[in-house]
Amino acid sequence: MSTRFYPQFKILLVDDETSFLRSMSLTLERQGYNNLITCSAPEDVQGIINSEKVGLVLLDLTMPVISGQELLTWFTEEHPDITVIIFSGLNQVDAAVECVKKGAFDYIVKTADQEQILESIKRAIHTQELNLENHALRAQLLSNTLKQSDCFDAIITANAQMHSVFRYLESIGQSNQPLLITGESGVGKELIARATHAASKRHGELVTVNVAGLDDNIFSDTLFGHSKGAFTGADKQRSGLVERASGGTLFLDEIGDLSPTSQVKLLRLLQEGEYYPIGSDRPKRIEARVIVATHQNLAERQQEGKFRKDLFYRLRTHRVDIPPLRERSEDIPLLLRHFMRIACEEMGKETLKIPKNLAPRLIQYPFPGNARELRALVYDSVSQSQGEVLDTRPFDPLLEQTDIRNFSEEKVTFSENQPLPTLNQLSEILVNEAMLRANQNQSLASQMLGISQPALSKRLKNMKDANIE
Repeated sequence: MSTRFYPQFKILLVDDETSFLRSMSLTLERQGYNNLITCSAPEDVQGIINSEKVGLVLLDLTMPVISGQELLTWFTEEHPDITVIIFSGLNQVDAAVECVKKGAFDYIVKTADQEQILESIKRAIHTQELNLENHALRAQLLSNTLKQSDCFDAIITANAQMHSVFRYLESIGQSNQPLLITGESGVGKELIARATHAASKRHGELVTVNVAGLDDNIFSDTLFGHSKGAFTGADKQRSGLVERASGGTLFLDEIGDLSPTSQVKLLRLLQEGEYYPIGSDRPKRIEARVIVATHQNLAERQQEGKFRKDLFYRLRTHRVDIPPLRERSEDIPLLLRHFMRIACEEMGKETLKIPKNLAPRLIQYPFPGNARELRALVYDSVSQSQGEVLDTRPFDPLLEQTDIRNFSEEKVTFSENQPLPTLNQLSEILVNEAMLRANQNQSLASQMLGISQPALSKRLKNMKDANIE
């Protein structure tokens, strides 16, 4: 298995005292920061920066040949995207203020408490990661294209909002920050998590766990594992899912149902980047990206006191909200065909024909169960189909709920007291109503009207030209 470096960019340690470089390197490596470069000759710094992908520099203030202040000025002018922390052997307020004015992220005295030093470095890494992600996000959204479109092949959609979600997920795919996926039940949150994991290029696996209903002890044991003898029945050591997901992604579904005590444990895992197996006093570092999902409104649960505010803000560093199926009606025909083909393959049947009027009628149903509900209906229909055409009887109850009528079987009447509309007026009314019901999707609207899509497109153009005149 290849070594995964953290952070993704290199940390450059610059100090003419080799003993300090050695001790600081060991300290950082014990904390899981293994992407390090050390430099004891300040004159070599510029060459290292030009040849290596450095994101954070720990820079000694007092050095021969080139001082730390001179190098800080050079970084600010030539590489403002690199974060710099100044280290000094003296606690000088004036020097600290001057360095911060020149662009240093922090000024740290070498004799300071180790926790203080590590906390500053942790904040700097977090800030640098967010800066890099923001740059990648802007570039990705401006490009309007997907570089890894195959990662999203399992998600069937023609919706513009969904494709924007894909571009966002691709841009943050390699981020180490948590991702929060929200959306109604059945919209495909786990598919989104799998696509994000694929786009991350992580070598580890995607480990999924539904945390709804887990009590605090089971939550800890499931995620963190336990040591031998930790409790009655623990006759051997067991690794948790966090360790199993090392180098990959840990997906926690239904996070909104997590108990308050378990929320504290998850918050510590995300903030500190470490955890304790049950019965162990030695922490382990998490080496997985965390993705969480919920169908609940976490902002409302936080206001109700059912979800921790600090955890809520920690989770929403990256967030996507998946629109319900009723808001992307153009996907209904695609999903209908997709689920039908899969169901036919699984049941050993020839591909069935779908009645032309089925999809236009379905788009007016709200689908509270979203794609999961549509899939179940299609499987039921395929199982009942005996001929070459899809049996639509399983759809009838839900279509009746929306009072969707088949106008081909009814007569349209007009009041005798009102003048009849002209054919052109009637055509325009029907076209506008069809486009409204189809959420401006011409393919669906043309099916409703019983004409081809090119014919509808021509009618819309003529209507637009007539209104302009």
